Amino acid sequence: MIAGKSILLVVTGGIAAYKSLELIRRLRDSGASVRAILTKSGAEFVTPLSVSALTGEKTFVELFSLTDETEIGHIQLSRQSDLIVVVPASADFMAKMAHGRADDLASTVMLATDKDVLLAPAMNVRMWDHPATQENLATLAQRGVRIIGPNEGSMACGEFGMGRMAEPNEILSAIKNYFTPTEAPLAGLKALITAGPTHEALDPVRYIANHSSGKQGYAIANAMKSLGADVTLVSGPTQLSTPSGVNLVPVTSARDMLAACQKALPADIAICAAAVADWRIAEQSNQKIKKTSGNEAPTLSFVQNPDILATLSKQGPKRPGLVIGFAAETENVENNAKSKLERKGCDWILANDVSPTTGTFGGDNNTLLLIDETGIDHWAKMTKDAAAEKLSRRIADKLKLNT
Repeated sequence: MIAGKSILLVVTGGIAAYKSLELIRRLRDSGASVRAILTKSGAEFVTPLSVSALTGEKTFVELFSLTDETEIGHIQLSRQSDLIVVVPASADFMAKMAHGRADDLASTVMLATDKDVLLAPAMNVRMWDHPATQENLATLAQRGVRIIGPNEGSMACGEFGMGRMAEPNEILSAIKNYFTPTEAPLAGLKALITAGPTHEALDPVRYIANHSSGKQGYAIANAMKSLGADVTLVSGPTQLSTPSGVNLVPVTSARDMLAACQKALPADIAICAAAVADWRIAEQSNQKIKKTSGNEAPTLSFVQNPDILATLSKQGPKRPGLVIGFAAETENVENNAKSKLERKGCDWILANDVSPTTGTFGGDNNTLLLIDETGIDHWAKMTKDAAAEKLSRRIADKLKLNT
């Protein structure tokens, strides 16, 4: 994919600049080498030292630097890369690119380069919607500049709308897709993916939930989309941005999630990565449950929630051709996963240890074991993005063998 590729990262000004550090880490983890140019305004948000610490290379800042020009020169810097990525791409920097200005190192490099460019815009929603920005965007797109994002969401300024920068995992996928543009082994297939926790209301104020962040499910949705699948992501409440090109169906409770999944059928592939609450309160209170004068705790009766994985596995004519479940365990991971695979009737199951000491819930890494018809495959510890890509590739290989 991108192992051995050279990426020139241009970091411009904006609060989203901090995400460039995570992107650098992910690029290095994927085997790419990274050089970075930091604009003067970008340096107001991240430092050259922090960027260099992650790239392992010198960070370039000044256009008129005798040392830098002697060692490499801005012309060579613009050409000794396989791809240039601007993250974040501010409205001002996009305007410079569109009009051919070259008054600092970053804009000079952009004017001098003969390499392809990928922009990840980030700005206030009103700046994004302004006709000048949209005209500049159209000009750049017409010249062949690639654009990733922006997304809709909350912004540092307190407003909500289009202009939030694409997440590092989305940008990484776009970079990978650039180097493998014709690879779409899942094209024409529909994938249904669940992610995140569910919230089961006790009353209008309180609910039962768990610590799932939704990161693994969202990463799978992004990876499946990258391989060409038509992806519907049914997600419980999370703080994550929707992967580019994915159809998000937000839900709250387990019953909401089941209804949304059934509505999304038929599908070729179903991946149940959500951490669905097993129980809900039998009778939800219409008013906030108050403390009694004696501070006695209320007695709550629970009933089981619907089993989404088991239901999809038994869906009859609408059953997806490949149904994959997740087993989050705190002990006897392998044995519990085998038992769950048999009980649910799914085709594959991925199990992991979510004990508090592992940092899996809410973290960026995962250690999984996959049980399928061939046996048990223990995966090494890896990022959730890497695990999602590995799973998606395995699905593609499986379906390819069956065709």
